[in-house]
Amino acid sequence: MLIDTVLFYVLAVLILGSAIMTITRRNVVHSAVWLISTLLGVAGVFLLQGAEFLAGVQIIVYIGGIMVLFLFVIMLVPVQEEAAQRRFSNQKWLAFACAAGVFAMLAVIVVRGVGALSHPGMAEPAGLGSLTKNSESVGLVLFSEYLLPFELASVLLLVAIIGAIVMSKARTRETES
Repeated sequence: MLIDTVLFYVLAVLILGSAIMTITRRNVVHSAVWLISTLLGVAGVFLLQGAEFLAGVQIIVYIGGIMVLFLFVIMLVPVQEEAAQRRFSNQKWLAFACAAGVFAMLAVIVVRGVGALSHPGMAEPAGLGSLTKNSESVGLVLFSEYLLPFELASVLLLVAIIGAIVMSKARTRETES
């Protein structure tokens, strides 16, 4: 039980630190790498909770697919002009107000306790070891009832990847001539 708690806090610090680094870096490629680190930490939290399928999906879909797509876009779009401009300078007060709201909610949770977040319709958490068939049941439903939407989504992602390749080839031809 102690090792789970220690791992949770280590992953929480990793997630929080990586998220802060994601939004504070000026280089967008560095921000993308820090976002990958954040997503890996979230996958670790999923593993600690016994949700192996969600951890796998987190790594394969978000880190393997979405972040590669982000990096393609980052590499294809010229960001030098955007990086030189000053952005969000007139929104400091909005950011401070949002941060004050978050800290106020955290103060309410600390004062009243975690039980203040529960409500009457809330389901009881599953017992330890009861999620061992999680991956199998999700896989059976995904490949039986939702096979057509799953295949359509995979074809759509394939078309998006081919479109990105075609667009990058067309851009290199324009710059050569």
